[in-house]
Amino acid sequence: MLSDPASSAPAASAPQKAPLPEGVFSGRAEFQQLIRNAIQAAADEGWREMIWFDYTFDEWPLGERSVEASLQAWSQTGRKLTIVAKRFDTVIAKHHRFVAWRKQWSHIIEARAVSSASEEEFPSMLWSPGWVLHRLQPTWSKGITSPDAVRRLQTKELMADWLSKSSLGFASTTLGL
Repeated sequence: MLSDPASSAPAASAPQKAPLPEGVFSGRAEFQQLIRNAIQAAADEGWREMIWFDYTFDEWPLGERSVEASLQAWSQTGRKLTIVAKRFDTVIAKHHRFVAWRKQWSHIIEARAVSSASEEEFPSMLWSPGWVLHRLQPTWSKGITSPDAVRRLQTKELMADWLSKSSLGFASTTLGL
């Protein structure tokens, strides 16, 4: 009996997502796409924690529907997001979807502010257990991405220094009289 060639062919598998890139990036559009991809990867790969730093988060695509959907998919028990900024007025004014999502998931989000920092010195970074993005020149959106453990550790240490200067900020709700 002859075998059916179709039955002996290897089973088609789901397409594999490309890993997050390693190397330099330049420009606002590339930076924003890297943020989108990282948040999607957090959902797809089940990252337990993310830490975001930016002076105002003005250029982050946090108000986009796709980013909100990725954050929603990422939001599960045991997750933690720490966001650190100089101030959150831009986030509140510009990223309405993110603000609404933050209210729903306030129990997994810690928002902190560093009031004593200047824009020139404030870092712009996204850290995860497996990948990091560091915007070294925020004005030109130039920076580096890497899955390298040493770079992730160096970035986390830099973040720890800034976190020690921060205090709680960006309440998830406002109480009126």
